[in-house]
Amino acid sequence: SGSLFVSEYFSQSAQRLSFYSWYGNAKVFHFHVPEDTVLLRWLLQASRGKEPECTSMEVTVHFRYGAPPVINPLGTQFPANATVRPSYNISITLSSTVQNTTFVNVTTPAAGDWFIAAHLPEAAGRIEVKGFSTPCTYMFQADMFVLRLTDMPVLEPGVAMTQTIVSPAKPLHVKVFVPKYTARMWFELRSCVTSEQKACAVRVVLGSITLPQSFQRIVTCTGNVNCSLGLDSLPWEKWLQIMVESLGTANASVSVEMLASFTDCRPGSTSSFLNFSSLNQSQAGSGPGRPTLSTGMALRNTSSQRSFCLQSQPVVREDLDVVSVRYRLLNGPSVPVYSISPTLLLLNLNSGMDSGGSLVVNLLLNKTSLSQANATVVACVSAASPVLSLNTTQNCSTAFFQGYPLSVSTSSAEAMLIVLYPQTDDWFLSLQLICPKGQSECNTAEAKVTVIAYLTPCFNDCGPYGQCSLLRRHGYLYAGCSCKAGWSGWSCTDDTKAQSVGVQNLATLLLTLSNLMFLPAIVVAVYRYYLVEASVYTYTMFFSTFYHACDQPGVAVMCIMDYDTLQYCDFLGSVVSIWVTILCMSRVKKIVKYVLFVLGTLLIAMSLQLDRRGVWNMMGPCLFALVIMISAWVYHGVKRKHCYPSSWKRWVFYLLPGITLAFIAISVYAFMETNENYYYTHSIWHVLVAGSVAFLLPPRDKHKKPWAWSQKLTCRYQICQNDREELYAVT
Repeated sequence: SGSLFVSEYFSQSAQRLSFYSWYGNAKVFHFHVPEDTVLLRWLLQASRGKEPECTSMEVTVHFRYGAPPVINPLGTQFPANATVRPSYNISITLSSTVQNTTFVNVTTPAAGDWFIAAHLPEAAGRIEVKGFSTPCTYMFQADMFVLRLTDMPVLEPGVAMTQTIVSPAKPLHVKVFVPKYTARMWFELRSCVTSEQKACAVRVVLGSITLPQSFQRIVTCTGNVNCSLGLDSLPWEKWLQIMVESLGTANASVSVEMLASFTDCRPGSTSSFLNFSSLNQSQAGSGPGRPTLSTGMALRNTSSQRSFCLQSQPVVREDLDVVSVRYRLLNGPSVPVYSISPTLLLLNLNSGMDSGGSLVVNLLLNKTSLSQANATVVACVSAASPVLSLNTTQNCSTAFFQGYPLSVSTSSAEAMLIVLYPQTDDWFLSLQLICPKGQSECNTAEAKVTVIAYLTPCFNDCGPYGQCSLLRRHGYLYAGCSCKAGWSGWSCTDDTKAQSVGVQNLATLLLTLSNLMFLPAIVVAVYRYYLVEASVYTYTMFFSTFYHACDQPGVAVMCIMDYDTLQYCDFLGSVVSIWVTILCMSRVKKIVKYVLFVLGTLLIAMSLQLDRRGVWNMMGPCLFALVIMISAWVYHGVKRKHCYPSSWKRWVFYLLPGITLAFIAISVYAFMETNENYYYTHSIWHVLVAGSVAFLLPPRDKHKKPWAWSQKLTCRYQICQNDREELYAVT
């Protein structure tokens, strides 16, 4: 009745939601739940913009304790040997309302890191030109309220404690600390007395809630019967929360007496001197006589440790990079495995920054070391506490965690396990020798198992068809795979919709060779003596060809220089080609045209540096050049007092086909391109744009002879034609 509760509030800034195509589209929120929390409440706020493009939308929100949620909205495959458990998720619908507020309550949550991931449905795959359309904005924000008990009673091991439950609405919360090397805990509810002297009915809940799976142990006790529960493999060096609820009437208080007792596990391990000796040997080499000393000590320890309940092997954690750790066994990569007691390895993933990668454990059995040919080495990878009874139950589960089983034998000497986003905790690898005819034949047997364990950002670096990206939410880092060439899945191993090598080669050839359609435009420009325009088209054809050769997602890739440089040059050449073509059509004076060429190119280069994919980088120069062209044509038409251009053949056979090709090209570029059809729709864009340029280039001046190189290259003084411009006297 005198319990003091404190409420705390944690908030994070809202994030803009994205349609899902890979894990980078999911928006992650990271919270820390303090100790002694009895109630956790999430406040989830989803909202959408008021634009007309906004429609009804479903937001999926995933929850997980200890690590980011492992999700699979697209139903793709995970890599082989990866064990995945479904995430706990809810859906929030945004229909007629602009904002939706949802509450999620968690009673007695586990203390530590909690993660939320939110995303929209699957992405449509359509390539949208930036600035051409205004996408709807969907926002999501998660806030956390916690109710914490400041003076939670501590149940001391072996000491009975009496507490009172005031009413069913106010359950009793106590906690007990689980020491290291605890093998078993026995909890007893010795007495239960109500204030009305009636039959007592209480419910005891041991453990905290973790998502997506919760392993709380619940015992219902009625009457004055002694109620007890035994738990194996509890989380070491952590507080275990116990909640007792009254199931009686509202006005009756209940007095209960509780007792918790522990059975410890006596560990056996190599001596400290041997550990340091092995460490020094591995780093600086061994001195004379040292190997003999270490080997002798190891043999004595092996014979004397078989009476212990576990054999602990020293493991060194070696940090390599961000979310990259290697575990090195001091006594060598091979560990001895016996039948009497399990061999235990500690894999420390408790830094708070390790849960964003993948934990990989490889086991390789040395067949020559196994004296019993039909024996099997069973292993279990578990978090928070090890499994110490593999020889009896062969069940890879602890009191509050379902572990990941492995096994090796002479018929299958290798096993691998991949744990995606392992929760922040101490992880344990337990190994034990099992014989099919009973443990008696295994008492003298021994097996040597090579253990390779490491933490990597992305398993197998996402393979040849994926890119491992390091993602960040505030100070927390986690990794994800972005797949290409139609491959999908967590590690880009799902080839259901993958492009074959032939399709990849075809895509590369289409996107590169389609740029050869600029050759007719170059020939026409040179023939009509538009040499500056021809050089721009040559530049565009060259860089567009090699940019698309470098931009391919599969194996048919060739990069002659840095990708970013190729992309910039391709974009620059494309826009400048349109700019010089329209200015050339305007038929302004040469000096004005060339000034506009240079000035426009410099401004286009600046705008592309500011925003490379902005729609106005292309639309701006096009519109400005069109204004100049139309103004020039109107000026020529007024001056000549008839339509300009005056020839109907020019309109019918050149301008109208060129304008039609240009409009079709813009329509394909803006409205039809998707990730799936990009390689042929963008190739069509290349062909149409290059073809329109060849049609739209104006004819050469009537007084200028084509290919008049002999007149240009004579070595004598002469007065050149000035193309009806002013003569300049050189004095």
